Amino acid sequence: MSAEMDALTVVNQLRDLAADPLNRRAIVEDQGCLPGLILFLDHPNPQVVYSALLAVRYLAECRANREKMKGELGMMLSLQNVMQKSTSPGETKLLASEIYEILQAAGKEEAEQAEAAAASCQRKAHFFLGSSNKRAKTVVLHIDGLDDPTRRSLCEEALLKIRGVISFTFQMAVKRCVVRIRSDLKADALGTAINSTKVMTAQQVVKTENGGELIVPFQEGSEDAELVEENLDIPDYLPEEESPSQEQDKAVTRVGSITDGMGWLSTAANFLTRSFYW
Repeated sequence: MSAEMDALTVVNQLRDLAADPLNRRAIVEDQGCLPGLILFLDHPNPQVVYSALLAVRYLAECRANREKMKGELGMMLSLQNVMQKSTSPGETKLLASEIYEILQAAGKEEAEQAEAAAASCQRKAHFFLGSSNKRAKTVVLHIDGLDDPTRRSLCEEALLKIRGVISFTFQMAVKRCVVRIRSDLKADALGTAINSTKVMTAQQVVKTENGGELIVPFQEGSEDAELVEENLDIPDYLPEEESPSQEQDKAVTRVGSITDGMGWLSTAANFLTRSFYW
C-alpha cells in the first residue's frame, strides 16, 4: 500500500472517530493525533486535506477543545494556507474559513459568556460550525433507510457529488444527517441526491414557532433536481471495503465508542510519528 493511501486511510479513520462526541476530547489530548491532522492539512492530495478539515471541524464542536486547538503549533497557519491556496476547491476553502473563525474567537467566548450571563438562559444549547456565516446554512435531514455503515457510506457519496455541500454530520441513532451547504444551494437538491440511491429517502426537519420539529417531504420532480451541479473537485472517499478495519466503523457509530477508539488512536499516533517526524 502506498504512503498516500496510508495517509488517506488514517485521516478517514480519524475523521470517523472525531464524528463521535465521546472521542473528541481524547483525540485533542493525544500527543500525536492533533499535530498529525495539522500536517495532513498541507498534504498534496486534496481528498486528504478535506477529510482532515472535517476531522478538525468535528473536534472544534467541543468548546473545551478550541483553546488548545487554536494554540497548537501550525493550526491557524495551516488553515490560512488552505484558504489562500489557489488550488484549493471552493468548499474546502469555505470549510477551512469557518473553522478558522471558530478557533479565532475561542479566547473571546468565555468573556462574552460572562458578560451575557443574564441572557444566557435564553440561548439554545446548540452550536454548529459556521452557524453565523451568511455564506452557508444548515439543513437537517431525516433519512429513512439510514440503518448501517454501508448505507451511511452510500449517503456520503451522494452528498459529496453535490457542488455546494460543505460538510455533514451523521446521527445514526435517529437516522439524521446535519448538512452544511452554501446559502445559494436549495435543500431540495439534498433530498434528490439521497432519494437517487433507491434505498433511502430523505425529508427535511424544520423547527416550528413553538420550538417543536416538523418533518417536511421534499417535492418530487422539482426543477431544482435538474439544476444540481455535480462536485468534481473532491475525489470520492475511500470505499468502506478497502478500509483496514471493518469493525472500527461500528465502533465510531455506536454510543460509548471511546474505549474502542483509544486503541486505534495509539495506532494512528504511531503511524503519524513514523511518517512525519524525521
